[in-house]
Amino acid sequence: MILIISKFWVPKGFSGIAIFPFVFVRDKFWADKKSLVNHEKIHLRQQIEMLIIFFFIWYGLEFLIRLMQYKNFKTAYRNISFEREAYANEQDINYLEKRRLFSFFHYL
Repeated sequence: MILIISKFWVPKGFSGIAIFPFVFVRDKFWADKKSLVNHEKIHLRQQIEMLIIFFFIWYGLEFLIRLMQYKNFKTAYRNISFEREAYANEQDINYLEKRRLFSFFHYL
């Protein structure tokens, strides 16, 4: 993981974003938040197991499906299986040590 502090790469309204092998955070405050960094590390693991490109395809398609389902951007985003897994486990710093392959399936 390569941590980069940059407002340019992080969409407005978000604190961080993971694009393998990088984790971009808005500012130093977020770089020091262990739960946010852990959240983004979970996304990096998801990206690796989905061979990166398939992660982003799945993410985009699932977001569109959730947007049609909920008709609300934020609710759709929070209900993407990758996000549900990351939010549910971001406080558990040891989560990645015990995480099984394709664990995001449990959050569909």
